[in-house]
Amino acid sequence: MTTFAKDCLAGKMFLITGGLGAIGQVVVGRLLEHSACVTVNDIVEEGRAQQIIREKAWSSDHLAYARADVTRPEEVERLVSRALGAFGRLDVALCHAGMAFTSPIIDYSESDWQKIMDVNLKSAFLVAQASARAMTEHGIKGKIIFTSSWVQDVPWPDITPYNVTKSGIKMLMRGMARELAAKGIRVNSVAPGIVAVGMAKRQWDTEPDYRRRAQKAIPLGYMQPPESVADALIFLSSDASDYITGTTLLVDGGSSLYPMD
Repeated sequence: MTTFAKDCLAGKMFLITGGLGAIGQVVVGRLLEHSACVTVNDIVEEGRAQQIIREKAWSSDHLAYARADVTRPEEVERLVSRALGAFGRLDVALCHAGMAFTSPIIDYSESDWQKIMDVNLKSAFLVAQASARAMTEHGIKGKIIFTSSWVQDVPWPDITPYNVTKSGIKMLMRGMARELAAKGIRVNSVAPGIVAVGMAKRQWDTEPDYRRRAQKAIPLGYMQPPESVADALIFLSSDASDYITGTTLLVDGGSSLYPMD
């Protein structure tokens, strides 16, 4: 099913971090289907990245891969420069890179806490900041979009540090939206629910207690298709959202409507 016009992103140059992850690949594919040019960032080795690109049949005319660790400021600066060089401008930065792992909070180590803060929150700040600087320097009234989560407001058990990073992204987004509005840069977030890929899908398939809890938490009654995340990002990237800034678009099947326990 085609939700948007195939050319709705024509002429827009994107940067997406975490673009070769489970959800990221779906997003990249959708962006290309809608005529965007995309610089895809991840930490995947170049050879493996090119293999994924070939398997997906993504057009090299509209896609460039840039390996970088977005928790490191100097690598982020080079990444944004490469995105500018690949397609001549940067219109939309998707701060999508993230990670999650489960552990009771009383067992969570300081090193694991620091790692998830760096990957989820620090990297989002660094990429958004560098992208905003580039847009400002080139006079581009662009868009910065974070991938948050419904758990930014709902404390899902055993991933408390992850919840904290997503709450931090919510305020980072709102603060940047307030500061950058005068420059014409819109800043928003997409907050998915329990998506049917990656860690959530593995837990759904292998952990009965998780599945029981997750089923109670989704009013629509089924796991979220990753395509719905991509569609939300397309909307916020398109001209249709030009009067939206400082907003979290909840795309969670209703999971944030009420406590699940």
